[in-house]
Order: sequence, then structure tokens, then C-alpha cells
Amino acid sequence: MVTPTPTPAPTPTPTPPTTGNEDGNAIIQAYLRLDLDALENYSAPTLPAYYDNTAFALDNTPNNDPVSDDLAMLGRVLFYDTALSVNDSISCASCHQQQFGFDDNERFSEGFAGGAFTGAHAMRLGNVRFYQPGEMFWDRRADSVEDQATQPILNPVEMGWVDNGGLAALVTKLQGLEYYPVLFDYVFGDEAITMNRIERALANFERAMISTDSRWDRAYAQVFNANAQNRNLNVNLPGFSASENRGRQLFMGGPNNGGAGCSACHQPPTFALSANSRSNGLDAGETTIFKSPSLKNVGLSTNFMHDGRFDSLLDVIVHYDEGIQAGPALDNRLQAGGAPRRLNLSVADRQALVDFLLTLTDDTLTTDPKFSDPFIR
Repeated sequence: MVTPTPTPAPTPTPTPPTTGNEDGNAIIQAYLRLDLDALENYSAPTLPAYYDNTAFALDNTPNNDPVSDDLAMLGRVLFYDTALSVNDSISCASCHQQQFGFDDNERFSEGFAGGAFTGAHAMRLGNVRFYQPGEMFWDRRADSVEDQATQPILNPVEMGWVDNGGLAALVTKLQGLEYYPVLFDYVFGDEAITMNRIERALANFERAMISTDSRWDRAYAQVFNANAQNRNLNVNLPGFSASENRGRQLFMGGPNNGGAGCSACHQPPTFALSANSRSNGLDAGETTIFKSPSLKNVGLSTNFMHDGRFDSLLDVIVHYDEGIQAGPALDNRLQAGGAPRRLNLSVADRQALVDFLLTLTDDTLTTDPKFSDPFIR
């Protein structure tokens, strides 16, 4: 009797290792161009040497809530989600557009209902983390980047929740969107959606918007010396035209040294506003102490000042040259002998300052995919 040869057992197919995110990723990727197993780097960007403790001394990030990849990722989704408005019409990114340096190309942004406009020009967001003490909006009415996040959401013109159930209604709406419970569980370890978590996520994303790749940055990196006088901010920069270097000299130098004194308030290398700055004399008798955003990507803006009254950088320079008005909130650096300072710039020097400001354009920040719209639309 011949014993039949046993049929060999099939070789089992190895099961790929799991990370625990497969189900979540499947849900997320139905809506978003994200991979929970390969987050973008928001927390540890490569920074130039001059972004040292002199810059980070002005960082308004809370000590107990540093920028993290997962929280900033969630903030990116929230930032671009039109669900944050009552009728799914606008998002944060509607007024803060990446291609314009997270500014708006309109003087005033249109609200959720259409036909109604905000009363102030949207602010650029690059380098928002480098302003101390961290107050936000032109009039500094928000105490922090986190506090700023909810005000447009509630605003009756912008996103409209104040008259439609408030923040609780927004939270209920987000709970009903399939991707948010997954994202909140991934970031926080549970699915609870709260306004505190929303604020933290948006602030994380916005603070990750660090601008370090303008022409000015690349040129300054070649001459930077931490031990040199004024860290070599006053030396001519390689690759700059004569007009751009003249504008740099005017910007960096004080009025008593042949300059215009701009850097005393708009501090390099972040070009964010100094904490002790006051108002810039737009209107006579001004009592509100206004702030401004960083000047990085200012050349991509189409309107300037809190009310967008100027539509060119040259108009801005003319204001600082000959248009400053007296008032109780006027910064003392814009005064001379108790009266508004007059710089008496030549036509060429006015243009030189414009030319210099254009070197602060950072095309990397305006095109970086990790700051772009993640939604599959």
C-alpha cells in the first residue's frame, strides 16, 4: 500500500504590522490629504542661526503648550474648515490666505452671509508668535493667540455663531462631522471637542508659521555675526541692489544717524512689533494703542493699516515721512520736540524703503504644503 504524499500546507501570508491608525486614517483620508502615521514637521523647523535666544525671548508660546506636530495638524484642519461658519461658507483661511502671506487681498473681508464686511483689514499671520506680550488684533483686545481664535467664530459678521447658538452649537456641529472625533481622539486621547482644545490647535498652527526664507533672510545669513556690532544688521547685504541696500540702511538706522528708525519698532530678524510700541499717528487725537503684524510678506499685501486705508507701500512710507498726526497714543519714537516727526525723505529714499520691504517676501511660507488647505474638495 502506497502512502499518499501529504499536501503541503500553504505558507501563511505575513500580516503587516499595524500602527493603530488604520481605521482612523481611512476615515481621515476620505476628507483630508493627511496621514496620521506621517505628520508634517511643525514643532522643530530648521531655523537660521540668527533665530536664537534674542528672537525667542519674544516668543508668546505658553511654556506648558509648545507647538506640536499633532496639535498643529489639527489646527490646520480647523483653519481651513468652512464648517466653522454657521452656513459653511467661510473659514479662517478665507480672510488669511496663504498666497498673500496669510493676509486678505481685499480691504475688508466679506462675512458669512455675504454683502456684509468686517470693519478692519485682516492681519498677516507669519511670525505671529514673536510678539510680546502676545495680545492680538489691531487694537490688542485679545490677550493671546488662543483668545483671538474664538472672536471671529462668534462675530455676527464673520462666522456668525453669536446669534446662532454660540460656541456650544459650533461644538455640536463639529461632533457631527466624521473626521473630528477621529482627529481629537488622535491628538488628545479622547473624542471630546472643546473650545479650549480648538483654541489651542488653531494657535499651534498659527505659531508654526515662522518666516525665514525671504531674500533678506538669505542675504543676512551670509553676514550674520552674533558678536558683531548690532549683529551686522547695519552692513550692506550681498545680492541687494543699491536701492535695496539704501532702504536697508534707512530701515535699520535711527533718525539721529541718517536713518528712518523703522527697526526700533519692527524688530529684525522677525520684523514683528516691539512690545512697547504705541500708535503710529494715522489720525489726529488717536487714543487707541494699535499694534501691527510682522512685516514679513508685507509686499504681498494690497491694503495697509488697521482700516486698510493705504493701497500701496509707497503710501505707507509717505505717511511715516510727512503724515504722522499728534495724539495721546502716539509713539514717542515718532515724535521730535513734542511734535510729530518729519523725516524729509527724498523721492529716491522713499522708493528705497519700498524696495527694501519687498525683500521681506517669503515665497516658501506662501507655498509650503504643510500650511496649505488639507481638504479634498
